[in-house]
Amino acid sequence: MRWKGRRVSTNVEDRRGGGGVKAGGISIIGLVVAFIAWKFFGVDPQQAYQATQAVTSETTSTAEAPQNLTLEQKEASEFVGTVLADTEDTWTPIFQQLGMTYKPPRLVLFSGVVKSGCGTAQSAMGPFYCPADQKVYIDTSFFKDMRQQMGISGEQNQTELSRQDQAGDFAQAYVIAHEVGHHIQNLLGISGKVQQARAQSSQVEGNQLSVRLELQADCFAGIWANQNQQRTQFLEQGDIAEAMDAAEKIGDDYLQRKATGQVVPDSFTHGTSEQRMQWFELGYTTGDINQCNTFK
Repeated sequence: MRWKGRRVSTNVEDRRGGGGVKAGGISIIGLVVAFIAWKFFGVDPQQAYQATQAVTSETTSTAEAPQNLTLEQKEASEFVGTVLADTEDTWTPIFQQLGMTYKPPRLVLFSGVVKSGCGTAQSAMGPFYCPADQKVYIDTSFFKDMRQQMGISGEQNQTELSRQDQAGDFAQAYVIAHEVGHHIQNLLGISGKVQQARAQSSQVEGNQLSVRLELQADCFAGIWANQNQQRTQFLEQGDIAEAMDAAEKIGDDYLQRKATGQVVPDSFTHGTSEQRMQWFELGYTTGDINQCNTFK
């Protein structure tokens, strides 16, 4: 994936180093339980955030700029900022075609624990989008976890990133584009409608709505890949394979089978591996937002 030399977004908020939130009472067991509840058993991420907030005895938030960042951390910031800028340049004209103005999200880089508009969360939950403050939150150590803990493959080709212990660069970009996809849903009013419908549904029906929301975000990530390729020719051989490998290994059925040896479809909140790959591929091959209606 070619990413160097392009615009870097100014909508990146770096809370690593000295800034961010320090938590006083979250145990490792609590983090693991929250992560498993979210990923495997269909617990609403909002509830997970509230749970972590409830066991946090004390938090302090600072606005200090990050200090003493390593070269790898600086490179991660530049990479994430470039991908975010690419999403901005992709979705701005699409929204113009819809007769709307695109308001990009801010992307928060953090380490360990972060305070968001959706509550206090930690890196064990992975990247997430908070509609309350319209921000994407990422601890870039997740990119290392993708490879070493989730088995998502490394580079399928040459990379412009210096680190070799992470998932491939395009797999990382797919994760960012997926979270921005949730921002698109928020701006279009889709997330709000789904939230209202979930409030009036059973747990199983609510989970099914969550799956549709996640699959649409995958499709939107595919649209970004399509449009950005037309604009910048940034893709290299093997990049799409990296994204498909990531989509497969974050499918609910794959994660549940790996964690417990069992698959419980009624608890799915993100979709199966096959579904996630299919919807990303549909967005990528068509580049058409009208093809991403997962609620039909």
